[in-house]
Amino acid sequence: MGILLDLIAAPFALRRLAAARRAVADVTPLVQDCGRLCRGACCQADESGENGMLLFPFEERLYRKPIQDFPFALKPDDTLCKGGFRLVCQGHCPREHRPLACRIFPLRVRVSVDDQRGEPCVAAEIDPRAWALCPLPEAGGMRAMRAEFADAVAEAGRHMCSNTFLLEALLNEQRMLDESRTL
Repeated sequence: MGILLDLIAAPFALRRLAAARRAVADVTPLVQDCGRLCRGACCQADESGENGMLLFPFEERLYRKPIQDFPFALKPDDTLCKGGFRLVCQGHCPREHRPLACRIFPLRVRVSVDDQRGEPCVAAEIDPRAWALCPLPEAGGMRAMRAEFADAVAEAGRHMCSNTFLLEALLNEQRMLDESRTL
């Protein structure tokens, strides 16, 4: 992204991103801490010794300064967007500083187009990456999670769809995950 476009686009994207993060700030998949079921499997390092969550466009700006009690690193990662980042942590964080991807996991935002109106339709669905780590998909799929959580994830998605950069990242992630299922 060019410097001028970055300066113009960032404030609008960050407002939509903030609204999406607020939508899922206080709601979780279960009434209790779901990390107790799996010992925080989604926060543990993978087989490469790295972990991390992909950040949505401009979300890295929320992590430019050190955050007390939250050691992390930003790593370049173009998976969602050119010039993108992944946040790598040590497996624990203050909840208010979780990236959006952490807040919505084990769900993801599914975007489709309403054939009648031509507008984006947003829904929450199980993230296919969750099957490898999270017991909730196997324990009943969407029914195993609070409806309020799924509604909040969809609400976060609607906020993101109102910004071109965030919508593009959602669609890139969706395409990547859908293609990985067909391999």
